[in-house]
Amino acid sequence: MSNYWIAIKTMSTQKIVIEYYVKIHMPLTNNVIIKLNEITTMVEDKSKLSESEIDEIKSIFKELIENGERYDVDEIEFWFENEGSWKTKEPRVRIANLSNYIQDKHQQTSHLKIISDDDCGCGH
Repeated sequence: MSNYWIAIKTMSTQKIVIEYYVKIHMPLTNNVIIKLNEITTMVEDKSKLSESEIDEIKSIFKELIENGERYDVDEIEFWFENEGSWKTKEPRVRIANLSNYIQDKHQQTSHLKIISDDDCGCGH
């Protein structure tokens, strides 16, 4: 993945930026690294993840997000790749995907607001 991209639309003689994306390098915090070490300790067979391990990994990432931690998914995958005990790529990618899923899910739901049936504010 590149660090940035820009989409430009040309209208007549003017160029207009319609999308702009910059990937900001976000190093992993100590709290995230501690949790990644917990995952490494918890997973018995590093060549495949069990369903119970997947559930626990989701819970760990959910806890991180709920505590205000943010992380770069590419950094998560890179950490597991370089940790040393994860020789098989599939579980590393699966963990990175789980971290991405939990973070995206949180970002989507955090923007939702519940609207009351009481539009007028009168209590009825």
